[in-house]
Amino acid sequence: MDQPSPDQGTPDKRRPERRRQQDRVRPQPFEHVAQPRPISLAHPVVAGYNGSASSRNALAYAAGMARRLGRPLLMVYVTSPGVYCEPLTGQVVGLLRDADSLERWLLSELDQAADASELEVHVRTRRGTPARELASIAAEFSADALVIGAPRHFWHHLIGSVPSWLARHARCPVIVVP
Repeated sequence: MDQPSPDQGTPDKRRPERRRQQDRVRPQPFEHVAQPRPISLAHPVVAGYNGSASSRNALAYAAGMARRLGRPLLMVYVTSPGVYCEPLTGQVVGLLRDADSLERWLLSELDQAADASELEVHVRTRRGTPARELASIAAEFSADALVIGAPRHFWHHLIGSVPSWLARHARCPVIVVP
C-alpha cells in the first residue's frame, strides 16, 4: 500500500490520459468574423414611383422634403409579381428584369424631376401589390413620410386606390401629390 492511488498526488501526475482527452475535445475559442451589415436608413422620406406624371411630381416633392429635413430619400418602384402560367405546357414562367438598368432608369428620372445634389438617395425595387409593398418598406425603415402620386383614372376614386389604402394602413404620414 505504499503506492499512491491514481487519484492522489500532484495535479500533473493524476490521470494524464484523461486530461489529454479533455484537451482534445475542448472547443477552440470562436473567432468572430465581421459580416457586412446592410445599409441602414435612418427615417428616410419614401417616394413611391411608377413613371406617371403625378409620381414624377411626387418624386420632386419628396426630394425637396428630404433636403429640408436632412433625411435620405428612398425611391421605391413596385412591379407586379411577373409570374404567369404557360397555356400549352402549364409551366410557370417568371419575367426577370435587369435590376441595374432599372436602377439607372430610376436615378435618371430623379435627375429629370428634381435636383438630387446634396441628397443621400437609395433605390429599392419590390414585387407585389404597390400599396402593401410601400406600406411595408415605410414600416421597415421607419419612414418620416411616404410621398406618392395621385391616381390617374377616375374609377380609382370609386373602387379604391393605392393612396386611399395607404391612408388607412400606413404607419407614417402619407402625402398624395397631384
